[in-house]
Amino acid sequence: MSEFLLYVKLGLYHVLDWNAYDHILFLIVLTVSYSFDNWKKILVLVTLFTLGHTTSLFLAAYDVVSVNSKLVEFLIPLTILAAAIFNLLTAGKSSNKNSVGVLYATTIFFGLIHGLGFSSYFNAVSSNVSSKILPLIEFGLGIELAQLIVVFIVLIISFIIQTIFRFSKRDWILVVSSIVIGMVIPMIISNKIW
Repeated sequence: MSEFLLYVKLGLYHVLDWNAYDHILFLIVLTVSYSFDNWKKILVLVTLFTLGHTTSLFLAAYDVVSVNSKLVEFLIPLTILAAAIFNLLTAGKSSNKNSVGVLYATTIFFGLIHGLGFSSYFNAVSSNVSSKILPLIEFGLGIELAQLIVVFIVLIISFIIQTIFRFSKRDWILVVSSIVIGMVIPMIISNKIW
């Protein structure tokens, strides 16, 4: 049972690590457009991100795929930037049902990229186990739990800002997405590959 908790905690702390806040920034821009009424859609998005994240970890753990870590560290903030720009362009517009599939596919793809960013650390902490499948599942559960915590906090803050402080949903999305863009541009510059 303690090994189970070890990998769940690793997944939990991977997301909630303030020194590696890129994951939190992605979850913020993924969630800020929604409210508690959209909990099913948010749950699907978060779970798809976790599936992408876990899939790339699985592929890297079993040496099916190997990607230059410098490239991955550059791509991760680009995914956050892309999601934030999407929010800026779509804030206040009604969602198009045809774009839902694209949003889901993009979320899985971004999860794949983010998972590759953690693959070397996961390989190091799981190097003494014969099969990495169970630790990967446990780690994925920790990631999912942490992401749901972040999403819940974002939804509560959004509710407070929009209800008590009377921010319009559109303005809130624009402000939060702009702040995230301001935080992610230095990450892109510091991880540039050229």
